Amino acid sequence: MNDPHPRFTLFGQTRPASRPEAALYLVATPIGNLGDITLRALEIIAGADRLACEDTRVTGKLLQRFGIERRMTPYHEHNAAEAGPALIAAIEAGESVALVSDAGTPLVSDPGYRLVQSAHEADVRVVPIPGASAVTTALLASGLPTDAFFFAGFLPQKEKARAERLEALARIPGTLIFFEAPYRIAASLAAMADAYPERDAAVCRELTKMHETVYRGPLPELARQFSDMGDVRGEIVVCIAPPPEAAKAGEADADQILAGLLEEMKPAKAAQEAAKLTGLPRRDLYQRALEIKGK
Repeated sequence: MNDPHPRFTLFGQTRPASRPEAALYLVATPIGNLGDITLRALEIIAGADRLACEDTRVTGKLLQRFGIERRMTPYHEHNAAEAGPALIAAIEAGESVALVSDAGTPLVSDPGYRLVQSAHEADVRVVPIPGASAVTTALLASGLPTDAFFFAGFLPQKEKARAERLEALARIPGTLIFFEAPYRIAASLAAMADAYPERDAAVCRELTKMHETVYRGPLPELARQFSDMGDVRGEIVVCIAPPPEAAKAGEADADQILAGLLEEMKPAKAAQEAAKLTGLPRRDLYQRALEIKGK
């Protein structure tokens, strides 16, 4: 049951939390270190009429840490179709709803975006409560360019689909950021090294936690390091440097590179190698290779 007098405890002092206006509040929570919670987040979490979360056990630890007593409403991938409309109806009836993910900012690689879409469709007010994010935290720690970046989520699990996804992202002029599971990191780094052998990267593990570690270096070296590492544990974010400026080749340059490669390789392999050297799409290079080969 919700506390009739909403409150939270901070540094041993209990503070009251006022009930926010009817709206959907997207509340960022810590990605590891619970000390990264914001005062505004605590007030909304404690004072909202409803608190929707991915896993009540995970969010329960956060509530316990800050002395918050209240009910929680599960909202996750498997019940979003049923729980979502009920939450929107509650807001339309005048209640405030706070949405949190297990860690970090809601909607980033979780089903919360569906709820926000429904809220906008119902003309319900949406209020972001900013805070911790694994994406920007990893970018800060990586030492890679921060002026432009692209969050690509998780790579596909199957080898072919993963390679195609990496190829599609090859020419984005910014730092690439991926989430990855520890049991897949070695395979993913190998695929990344194959797709971008000339790029530096950073593997950020257990950010903000006791065993926080950032591994930096060329992708091929990181791939070898993790292939020899054995079991890897913890949450992982991978940041990859943008394509090098030298990779911006014109059609004439690409034709010259392809012509040289075709002397020793078949068109498909030549296009693959040319794509790595020029940064141009492999599909376009393959068609050009066939034309050159035909002549």
